[in-house]
Amino acid sequence: MVPPRYAPRMIRLLVFLAIAGGLAFCGSTVKLGNRTFFGHIRAIWATEEVQDLKEGVKDKAGPAANKVKKGVEAGYKAMTEDEKKAAAAAGSGSAGSGAKTPAPATP
Repeated sequence: MVPPRYAPRMIRLLVFLAIAGGLAFCGSTVKLGNRTFFGHIRAIWATEEVQDLKEGVKDKAGPAANKVKKGVEAGYKAMTEDEKKAAAAAGSGSAGSGAKTPAPATP
């Protein structure tokens, strides 16, 4: 009997999930001194130095992130306008059953 082709990938996925689950369990329950691993991460994340780092990254990356956001919004707006024009052009013809196509869903 030949094993299915998906068997190695499924076994790899199950091993990965078991390791990830074990690390999450150990990170949240095993004490390393007076805190767990995740407790240490939380304490480090709350320090003044890390807060300064976060503010610095926000100041430096903020303009770039805003530029990307504006570009995505402009692309989405152009796409929806093109879809509306195409729908209007398709609905104005005399061929077809006369049934209108549903409008695209908007987020």
